[in-house]
Amino acid sequence: MSKEEQSAGWSGGKNAFGDFAPGLVHYTDKVLFDEVWEREDLSKRDRSLITVAALASLGKMDQLKFHLGFARQNGVTDEELKETLLHLSFYAGWPNGMGATTVLKNVIKDA
Repeated sequence: MSKEEQSAGWSGGKNAFGDFAPGLVHYTDKVLFDEVWEREDLSKRDRSLITVAALASLGKMDQLKFHLGFARQNGVTDEELKETLLHLSFYAGWPNGMGATTVLKNVIKDA
């Protein structure tokens, strides 16, 4: 997220949906990212690892792509992400782990 976006608040929902889904935009931008992600009891790095684990476990690869990149911005290394997905594969199912690792490979390649 750019410094302009940080000062104006999160705008990922607005960028994705514009005026098409105002409720979803509001809860994504104002509640999830401006409030929940800014709580002090967990670091953004930890929140990113939790989010990556949840999305990979659920097989939500579209959202995972964004959150793997966001995790990298929040200080999670590529090696930590690879290890997280390997570990997760044993608990969330091998196909989810393989799919998530493919998404990570592409995120790293496209960076």
